[in-house]
Amino acid sequence: MDEIRTDGGKKAAIVGIGANTFLTVLNIIIGLISGSYALISEGAHTLSDIATTIIAYTGFKIGQKPPDKEHPIGHGRAEAIAGLVITMFLVAVGYEITMGAVEKLQNHTLLTAPDSLAAVMAIIGIIVNLLISTYIISLGKKINSPAIIADGQHQRVDIYSSVAILIGVIIAKVGYPIFDPIIGLFIGLMIFKTAYTVGKDNVEHIMGKIPSQDLIDEIESCANEIPKVKGAHNIRVDYLGSYAIVSLHIELDGTLTLYESHVITHAVEDNMVEKIELIKAVNVHACPYHYKDNE
Repeated sequence: MDEIRTDGGKKAAIVGIGANTFLTVLNIIIGLISGSYALISEGAHTLSDIATTIIAYTGFKIGQKPPDKEHPIGHGRAEAIAGLVITMFLVAVGYEITMGAVEKLQNHTLLTAPDSLAAVMAIIGIIVNLLISTYIISLGKKINSPAIIADGQHQRVDIYSSVAILIGVIIAKVGYPIFDPIIGLFIGLMIFKTAYTVGKDNVEHIMGKIPSQDLIDEIESCANEIPKVKGAHNIRVDYLGSYAIVSLHIELDGTLTLYESHVITHAVEDNMVEKIELIKAVNVHACPYHYKDNE
């Protein structure tokens, strides 16, 4: 699984950097030629995508490192931290684009209708961003990487930006050039919205929020599959984004020997790690049947 994750992370980084370098160069060059502020804004945004892809991959690589003396449960939270760094980049880029658009809206002498070439670039942007964002998010989910998913969500904003640019160019060409900076403002606000979503998701990863109640049900089911286990309670999940550490109490017949209880608890641990891909380690405590503690 670790090898699959490593290969997936590399693919996401290569595809993201390659596609965004291509889009950045085209957006800025065609934006300057066509006189489209919205397209130049999008070029600045795709330039930031290159940086965030590098950050996402760096967090992914650190998160892949095995546990050590200083980090006994591994380095998984590095991916969520990378997601927060991406959030800060998004806020900075969103601010710059928004302020530039506001300046143009306040000073109408800066307004010009973009050339039709801007519309062609917008269509290219829609196609490329749709393909790339879908691929990166799908890959991130497959390898369970919060950093890669965050990068894909960041990339997906560019689809809406390109659609907005296309609409703005068409409206500006029919006599309303003010729509070009309005679209630039829209792009800035969309970036802020994405920053909020990515930031919220990664804060929840760092805070250890469980992915869903389904995971708890699956953990309980795995425990009860082992013969002589009569129930499970006090299930606690330390969710680290790409993997989870679990502790739980299982209920056993109080007449079992210490050795028998020991064998059963290890069977529960092994079964859980084997069957639930997300779980990397399990700590099981045995309790007498019907005894529910509040520890």
